[in-house]
Amino acid sequence: MIHFEKFTLKNGLIVLFHKDVTTPMAIVNTLYDVGARDEEENKTGFAHLFEHLMFGGSVNIPEFDTPLQQAGGENNAFTSNDITNYYDVVPAQNLEIALWLESDRMLSLAFTDKSLEVQRNVVIEEFKQRYLNQPYGDVWLQLRPLAYKTHPYKWATIGKDIKHIEDATMDDVKAFFNKYYNPSNAILCIAGNFELEEVKQLVEKWYGDIPIGKKFARILKREPDQTDFRELTIERDVPANAFYYAFKMPERKNLEYYIVDVISDELGRDKSSRLYRKLKKELELVTEISAYITGSLDEGLLIISGRLSEDVTFEQLDEALWLTLEELKSERLDDETLNRLMIKIRTVKEFQDQSTLTKAMNLCFFELLGDANGINEEWMIYQQITANDIQQTAKHILKKKNCSLLKVKATKN
Repeated sequence: MIHFEKFTLKNGLIVLFHKDVTTPMAIVNTLYDVGARDEEENKTGFAHLFEHLMFGGSVNIPEFDTPLQQAGGENNAFTSNDITNYYDVVPAQNLEIALWLESDRMLSLAFTDKSLEVQRNVVIEEFKQRYLNQPYGDVWLQLRPLAYKTHPYKWATIGKDIKHIEDATMDDVKAFFNKYYNPSNAILCIAGNFELEEVKQLVEKWYGDIPIGKKFARILKREPDQTDFRELTIERDVPANAFYYAFKMPERKNLEYYIVDVISDELGRDKSSRLYRKLKKELELVTEISAYITGSLDEGLLIISGRLSEDVTFEQLDEALWLTLEELKSERLDDETLNRLMIKIRTVKEFQDQSTLTKAMNLCFFELLGDANGINEEWMIYQQITANDIQQTAKHILKKKNCSLLKVKATKN
């Protein structure tokens, strides 16, 4: 059980506090309810660009990192299709420094031509290095628009086209900040060995006078039900032929989300998984294979990916893969297998809960879902999943007409 307190400032900022007497550090985690799905299709990559811009300094502080590092702290951030998250880890006695820095850039981010050009170039270089000039780097740039035709999940967090970042103007950047970066669109979590009243006073001191801003109305295009099998083959200079089977799955708040998560573990979590045993160990069709879910807030994807063994064809892999999936749909898991899966899920959760930073992040995320206490209730949801649930959901999800297949064919040099 992760205990926490919750309060809300008059400007709409939701604040969570987790008292942790075991750590000498303080965690300040800020989740902004904005991700790549909130971008316009002709202006993508802005959520990720803005993650970088937030470190470019404010009106009052030329550089974000230096004061935090001088206080013995470290920080980082990440952007997904759904959220943007910033975190600071500092010695407990320097909690106020982290609050000062975070509140200052929420209120008074500096918009300078120099900062925009520096961060623009950083993001462009990242786009090239991680997505264009790396083996298998552009897989998600190809797979997302294959799987999604309408929903903004059809572009990756880095953006749909590098030109969108190259053409970003100062007006674009300011408009993005004004729309999404305000107290009413943020969730703050503080974790450490403090008292609630102390935390309340510090948060009020540093965040209380920030204008409320306006909570935007999220209206996204709904992805139509997929009714046909989709397939795309691309040729790339890569070490081996690779495959990516993407099955549509329910949104994060749907009970079936958790069932598909269990299915992904059974199919390809580790060396004891069904696909690994059958396709790698027994048939030797692949050198590696895994299954995982994207964890999306809206309709997400169950991915089965891997690389073919030498001289194995895509057709051989495809036939064996679908036969293995049919076995899961036609035969219920026995109690021993289901229990093994649940033990692994429980172990991963317990391990994550050892980290104060992870707890702070997850508290913010579950609050975004509707209730931070969901962090304590999630395991109960998994416990209620039966072998019949898994079989019926597998029949519903693991259908060919619900699948998009990307094949990466290695060019012969």
